[in-house]
Amino acid sequence: MKTDNYGGRLLSKFPSPLWIVAFILSTMISCTQEDETDPDSPGFHISESEKLVVPVEVGLPNSENTRVATYYATGVQIYSARQKPDSDPVAYEWAFVSPSATLFNDKNEQVGTHFAGPSWQLESGDRINGQQFTPARVKNMASSSIDWLLLMPKVGSTPTGIFEDVIYIQRIATTGGKAPATPPTSASETIGVDYTAVYRFTKGN
Repeated sequence: MKTDNYGGRLLSKFPSPLWIVAFILSTMISCTQEDETDPDSPGFHISESEKLVVPVEVGLPNSENTRVATYYATGVQIYSARQKPDSDPVAYEWAFVSPSATLFNDKNEQVGTHFAGPSWQLESGDRINGQQFTPARVKNMASSSIDWLLLMPKVGSTPTGIFEDVIYIQRIATTGGKAPATPPTSASETIGVDYTAVYRFTKGN
């Protein structure tokens, strides 16, 4: 062992490889924990959504199911102006057009998009189109947010990839997205209203 002039042990000026590995691991764990507790992160929203009680109106019809995927969406609900029927003088109202959102998984990774259809498509190409049940399965949970929904795969379309066996699509934990209270003043107006939601995709066993 090397010593200094005073008999003390000399430390290497370079850190131990084991110390470097330990530091990297602790940093990675710390970042993961921060992501999970960051209230603005997709992972946090997905985790919190698992604590929610889903109303029977949009709940799964039975327990014989397996969740395939859960994604957090952030984007806009798009509305355009249309003339109110029989309005005289002419007046306009907002009509829903489509969603336009980005999908994230519980690891905060951007994984796909949600768009007109309604459709959900992953970056891998996996895709599913949805439609309402008859009668519609909806539940309004807050006056300021769009409804929670239970949807089914669109008749005539074939889900692909991870969505291949999906039979239920749930939209829950919504915020925002409702049409403005102030009506449009011309037929050319279009607006995107910020919203977030959690989408669950479930297959039957």
